[in-house]
Amino acid sequence: QVQFVESGGGLVQAGGSLRLSCAASGSIFSISAMYWYRQAPGKQRDVVAAFSAGITSYTDSVKGRFTISRDNAKNTVYLQMNSLKPEDTAVYYCAADMLISKTDSFRRYWGQGTQVTVSS
Repeated sequence: QVQFVESGGGLVQAGGSLRLSCAASGSIFSISAMYWYRQAPGKQRDVVAAFSAGITSYTDSVKGRFTISRDNAKNTVYLQMNSLKPEDTAVYYCAADMLISKTDSFRRYWGQGTQVTVSS
């Protein structure tokens, strides 16, 4: 059983900042990549940022504004969001590619999501 605790979402004015965090716990043998996705109303869920093998990547719309980081000792991934825009409004989901045992295969597990609302 794997659980995620996401926090840090909320309402912020355009130009403001938020920091999301997501801690994974439970029966975790290994974590490879960790991600942040977002889903706006009526739209599909898209990847925002990824952290894998020490390398970070971002979707073009957030480059230079968002920073993904992780604390492997705590199985936690963060998303620092600066210079927020109304179009960043969405439910943000963390995800992680995990093994829950030595004989398992890597699978992607999802957090419950946290709402980020940016007012103009």
